[in-house]
Amino acid sequence: MAAIRQSTVADGERVLDIWRRAVDATHDFLTPEDRRNIETEVAAFLPQAPLWLAVDRSDDPLGFMLVGGDHVEALFVDPRHCGSGIGRALIEHALTFHSSISTEVNEQNTHAIGFYEHLGFERIGRSPTDRQGRPYPLIHMRIPGANQPLG
Repeated sequence: MAAIRQSTVADGERVLDIWRRAVDATHDFLTPEDRRNIETEVAAFLPQAPLWLAVDRSDDPLGFMLVGGDHVEALFVDPRHCGSGIGRALIEHALTFHSSISTEVNEQNTHAIGFYEHLGFERIGRSPTDRQGRPYPLIHMRIPGANQPLG
């Protein structure tokens, strides 16, 4: 099982690598231009962002989560470790701080929607575009509370 710790600036390159690998594996709906633009935006803030990392025994990051208040802003797992419980461990960690958490998922990313629904998240809304106004609808999701085990 992975350990969870806070990120440091030294984790920046590995975090960006995880983001790139995960997006390339799951976001085939992005246009090449949007993919490049989003990466430029992400590279400008992600390495310094206060992230929670799931790390292996060698302290190598396997996945990360960015949480703002009770909202999961981002959760990405290296595709080589998908299905191994990394995402679940990160969500369980967020639930230790908040009785209920929310997130947004690209509607085209059906794998991610299924992951969150499997953990007990419910769809509570939809936006026709992403936060930057690009044509990638978002599904708004919330897990009702941490007093019950995840799905």
